[in-house]
Amino acid sequence: MILRGSTFIETDAYNAVESYRLAEDGTIETTFRFNKGGFEGPEKTYTPRGFVEDKQSNAVWGMQFIWPFKAEYRVIYLAPDYSQTVIGRTKRDYVWLMARQPSIPDGDYARIMAFLEGQGCDLSKIRKVPQGAGSIRAHQVI
Repeated sequence: MILRGSTFIETDAYNAVESYRLAEDGTIETTFRFNKGGFEGPEKTYTPRGFVEDKQSNAVWGMQFIWPFKAEYRVIYLAPDYSQTVIGRTKRDYVWLMARQPSIPDGDYARIMAFLEGQGCDLSKIRKVPQGAGSIRAHQVI
């Protein structure tokens, strides 16, 4: 995870990684791991489940951290090679930029930030997620 809007779960997250796996029942098994408070902080793990809401595009999900509530989870940008994606909400209150590597080229970052600004996102509320120099963790789609 490269950047994020702030939710209470992600506050003070370092080395954040979100992984996905398609379950046999068609839902998305999700694992969100990060170090709390610093690179050496305790590792926290959450396992929400995704539910594809728009079967035609697969770009609109409900993400369930706590039953029975599902948070809106929309793929609003996807790089042609699937190396980067942006997840947002129609309220434009949360946004996440995820990549398969712990960092992305400056030009890509600038282009995505311009895209987000054009979508009406408040860029002042976005925080880059610190990734350790030796980190090989990355966003994964399995």
